[in-house]
Amino acid sequence: MAVFNLTINNTDYKVDVDPQMPLLWVIRDFAGLTGTKFGCGIAQCGACTVHLNGDAVRSCSVPVSSIGQQKIVTIEGLSEKGDHPLQKAWEEVDVPQCGYCQAGQIMSAAAFLKDKPHPTDQEIDNLMSGNICRCGTYNRIKKAIHLAAQGGKS
Repeated sequence: MAVFNLTINNTDYKVDVDPQMPLLWVIRDFAGLTGTKFGCGIAQCGACTVHLNGDAVRSCSVPVSSIGQQKIVTIEGLSEKGDHPLQKAWEEVDVPQCGYCQAGQIMSAAAFLKDKPHPTDQEIDNLMSGNICRCGTYNRIKKAIHLAAQGGKS
């Protein structure tokens, strides 16, 4: 066991855990933030996507010992009141069906839009292909990303 000082959603956490514990389990079990979901455990589905210093990463495959001073943002920290442009677009387009993958979808899209604020359909398809949605809401996801990129104007 080892003690790690983490900053998650601008809140400091001190955790005493196995250094190889995936960040996902630290977020869920020690910080109590359950919006980040476990999907596959091998960084293939995207359900566990969070931001490390603004970059989208699969938290199921990142050992807590590798975090250092990086800032972690989960879906709960994306916006204070759930009003991030992507969250609003997701709601307006009615993207989720079961909703399980949606936090990871939104976190991937948010990091992507910072670097590419006006993406094409192909760019969205390429980026989001790493996030799996068993319900098949891919067309609504793409529509919501475009809506958020346009500033929420349908």
